[in-house]
Formats: sequence, C-alpha cells, structure tokens
Amino acid sequence: MDMIQYNVTINIENDVLEEWMQWMRTEHIPSVMKTGIFLSYRIAELLAPIDPEQEGSTFSFQYFCHSIEDYNRYENEFAPALRAETTAKYGNKIVAFRSIMQIWEEGSAQ
Repeated sequence: MDMIQYNVTINIENDVLEEWMQWMRTEHIPSVMKTGIFLSYRIAELLAPIDPEQEGSTFSFQYFCHSIEDYNRYENEFAPALRAETTAKYGNKIVAFRSIMQIWEEGSAQ
C-alpha cells in the first residue's frame, strides 16, 4: 500500500531548543495526531548540516497518512491553526521547510 509522508524540517535556535522540544512532544505533535489524519510519526535530528555555518539545531518531523486526499484534508482543515500557534509561540526562533512524499517501497535487512 502506498503511503504519504508529510515531512517538516525545522531549524530551531539553541536558546529555546529544550523548551521547544518539550512543547512539540507534549502539545504540538499530540494536536497533529488528534486530527485523525496521520497514522504515525517519527522525529529525527540532523547530525551533520549541509552548511557548516548553520546555527541552531535541525529536526525532521515525519508524519504518515494513507493518501494525498488525507494530507489535503489536514492541510485545509487543521494546518493553518497549528502553524499559527507555532508562529505565535516561537516566531523567528524557528525556520520550517515542508515537503510531501509518496512512499513507493519499504524494505529491511534480510
């Protein structure tokens, strides 16, 4: 079954990193998951930035859903309010980049 991965890559200033990550885990991610759109999520930290001059820390938040229609429903019904809440709380302390991917195949070591 094909799935959709909604990926949000966020660079956060280190002076608010701990508070922000706590908020993400206890407030934001639960709010995203309560929409009923996404089946699961994953958090990953970028260990080696492409630009060595980059300041702050970078994380990828990956949310998985069944279809592009499900994602579009999230985007139309829920995303604007959730993004506004994040912007109101952290403003210019974060920079976010979003992408949508269709997962074609998954594998594992034999």
